[in-house]
Amino acid sequence: MTAQDRIAYLESLESQAAQGGGPDRVDRQHAQGKLTARERLQYLLDPGSFNELDQLRQHRATDFGVAEKRVLGDSVVTGWGEIEGRLVYVFAQDFTVFGGSVGEVHGQKICKVLDLALEHGAPVIGLNDSGGARIQEGVDSLAAYGEIFYRNVLGSGVIPQVSVIMGPCAGGAVYSPAITDFVCMVEDTGRMFITGPDVIKTVTHEEISAEDLGGARIHSTSSGVAHLTASTEEQALDMVRRLLGYLPSNNADDPPSMPPLDPINRTDEELDGIVPDDPAVAYDMREIIARICDRGTFMELQERFARNLIVGFARLGGHVVGIVAQQPPVLAGVLDIDASDKGARFIRFCDCFNIPLVTLVDTPGFLPGVAQEHGGIIRHGAKMIFAYAEASVPKVSVIIRKAYGGAYIVMSSKHLRGDICLAWPTAEIAVMGPQGAVNVIFRRELDAADDPEGLRDTLAADYRQRFANPYVAATRGYLDGVIRPRETRPQLIRALGMLRNKRVQPRPPRKHGNISL
Repeated sequence: MTAQDRIAYLESLESQAAQGGGPDRVDRQHAQGKLTARERLQYLLDPGSFNELDQLRQHRATDFGVAEKRVLGDSVVTGWGEIEGRLVYVFAQDFTVFGGSVGEVHGQKICKVLDLALEHGAPVIGLNDSGGARIQEGVDSLAAYGEIFYRNVLGSGVIPQVSVIMGPCAGGAVYSPAITDFVCMVEDTGRMFITGPDVIKTVTHEEISAEDLGGARIHSTSSGVAHLTASTEEQALDMVRRLLGYLPSNNADDPPSMPPLDPINRTDEELDGIVPDDPAVAYDMREIIARICDRGTFMELQERFARNLIVGFARLGGHVVGIVAQQPPVLAGVLDIDASDKGARFIRFCDCFNIPLVTLVDTPGFLPGVAQEHGGIIRHGAKMIFAYAEASVPKVSVIIRKAYGGAYIVMSSKHLRGDICLAWPTAEIAVMGPQGAVNVIFRRELDAADDPEGLRDTLAADYRQRFANPYVAATRGYLDGVIRPRETRPQLIRALGMLRNKRVQPRPPRKHGNISL
């Protein structure tokens, strides 16, 4: 063969690999409203930046009639590219080839990408669309999953890992996305479950559709598995690009900053009146977040799960911060089992990747009730304590209104080594709310009173004036200042600027802590 013949042969192989499972299966993928693996990568990455790895790999299975079905590249497309000029590693499972099933070679290709990402300190994005383990390859398929899981764990807290669920993801396949930092699901087509509807019907005699069992709606509202959901694949990939803009490439880098487009010293007089005079009346914490952060930069995560707690990324003065805040209209902003899990995991992610934490507090405490106690609120609530106490990134908090009991301690207080703790004049810091405190302290007096309700209101008002305010805590040094609400933004930016070079204080030597999982 001449040199030109060899080049032509290579080009034919590349063309063959690019066709995946063939035109018919590509058409079937498009008919389901889904892009192919290569189309997804082309949309996700900066134009012309994708570099493919292992394009010519083929499976080695010989059982059950698959020997003659060898497709170049097997059932996953892997490589590296750029997002906004930054290096990322990617893999996209190809449902047009063996239903995207995972076999020996499929797993080896993903493992190579994960190894490279860890070695070079760059994020990994996995686009999941797979029928699960390749049955014909037996234990080799299971071994492939295990090798992927191991690398997910090695990379945890070292490089950001993002999973996008764009098709089925069942059985052992769900655990790789579950180990990664963020999961984004496409509505109607993305599904995650350990066992499918048919198996559940056989074993437990329960009947349920695949969508109701493991669709995006369930995982974004009930299970909390999904951090983001999108109505289309393009929207999901756009979300991933935006998310990467808040994250460093690895745990040794700082998050990407940018020149602030919003004045650093901007004040907002509307904040002075945003908290209602009646402590029983709610307000929207998202409005406060929007007014204090750089305009338009807040990206909320798990928006529909545990809605009594808000978490997400934003920018203050051009610098990335993680926001943790109660949402008073939902369960009065109490901390419950789901909110504790949601907050603790987000706090720990920010701590892994050098993202300062800004905490906005308005919570009456932990949610009481038999279901919560039996469900393990003690164990789950302890995760929040552990996460804040362990976090060594800059921690700045503002008590907006209620901070009662254990919840006051939990929410980035001085006692858990919050760096700067501030409060608005509307803050109420106490062991418990005025009504509850009066019922305990003055029980006998209330029982003997002719007008117990009137006496209770009088005593509660006196308690609120004497104890449920920020000034007692400020005199003890538990608060660094009581500030005008309008000045919250510049105060936060100055505090974070002062803390930018914060050094981690020495702690007792240990392998790792034992968080109350």
